[in-house]
Amino acid sequence: MGGGVVKLLRRNAGVYARKLGRPLELAAIADRSLQPDRALGITANLITRDSATLVGRPDIDIVVELFGGHQPARSLILKALATGKDVVTGNKALLAEYGGEIFQAAARHAHAIGFEASVGGGIPIIRTLRQALAGDRQRAVYGIVNGTCNSILTTMSERAVEFKAALAAAQKSGIAEPDPTLDIEGHDAAHKLCLLVTLAFGGLLTPRQVHTEGITRITPDDITYARQLGYSIKLLAIAKEDGGAIEARVHPTMIAADHLLAGVGGAFNAIYIHGEALGSTMYWGLGAGQMPTATAVMADILEIARDRIAGAPARSQALGLPMEHVRRAHVKPMDDVVCEYYLRFMARDRPGVLGAIASILGRNGISIASVIQKDRGAEKTVPVIMRTHETPERNLKRALSYIRRLKMVGANPAFIRIEENL
Repeated sequence: MGGGVVKLLRRNAGVYARKLGRPLELAAIADRSLQPDRALGITANLITRDSATLVGRPDIDIVVELFGGHQPARSLILKALATGKDVVTGNKALLAEYGGEIFQAAARHAHAIGFEASVGGGIPIIRTLRQALAGDRQRAVYGIVNGTCNSILTTMSERAVEFKAALAAAQKSGIAEPDPTLDIEGHDAAHKLCLLVTLAFGGLLTPRQVHTEGITRITPDDITYARQLGYSIKLLAIAKEDGGAIEARVHPTMIAADHLLAGVGGAFNAIYIHGEALGSTMYWGLGAGQMPTATAVMADILEIARDRIAGAPARSQALGLPMEHVRRAHVKPMDDVVCEYYLRFMARDRPGVLGAIASILGRNGISIASVIQKDRGAEKTVPVIMRTHETPERNLKRALSYIRRLKMVGANPAFIRIEENL
């Protein structure tokens, strides 16, 4: 990402100077291993290994933190704010965990912190929520915010391959990291959801409060059955306001195959927002990559530079409202979340199986909307697919605990939540 920012600073120097009325100057770069690069105009005198000293230099106005991780990024940002600098960062993991502290520090020192690059890469969703949609009350946010997972699920759907094969293809193409855990287990999406919740609903929460599941258990059969039921499977980051409580969850989700989000494939991201007055809007684009993310960083730099030039007094409202009005989010327990569900059972091929499963579901307040039962063949077990009507998650968990005890049901039952009315 840092290389992309330098490229844009060099390539668009004249454009930025015209937009601001004065030039932007790259004062220094702190990096432990960076070497001079003639093509980028990075000379030896621009490079330092001492990041702590750099952020305190009086000739620097804006500090751009692109280290990632919690430390030293956290300490450097706090020091920069305390020494009179504005800050730009794309560090969603840091802001998800320590955003309250950092945003408070920015407000206390009356300095700006730009973080557009932390969610959605080049999609301007932070600025949209903070400014363009500020006149509305947001009711729900649905996000495809991890390009790695979206690419893997797209490959599984289009090529009918297993998860491991789709992951290997994503790693070979550079879309997935050598260690993809942060992405495929849903943690990256959960970090981004924390920031979306704060901007949409004014509540701070940490990743520990977000119910998080990844995509590793999705099978080609699930994708096929979803298609037969009229759905597509996406890893969604979901936030909803419900009577003062916030639903905050990341998990594989079935959505209608003709919904706009279902058509977002490959490594693209999309955020779908439902507002009380405006209704639904969607923001779509490349969610990762050096140059898309660098454009978001540069947008923050330009906004802060304009405010500095104009002497604007309200630059400390990073979240679009005073920090004293930002509350800790009250998160709705998953047991209370109401969804429709896709259920997949591997059952012994004998009469009465479907009736036994249906009976347990009914006793736990779960009604069946549709069933797919494969024809009998040579196999000893056959898949039984059900779609339920809406029910609280606690009912489903209780029912599944009883179904697992049935000797006629083999492998652990699988379920995927359905969002029918986005």
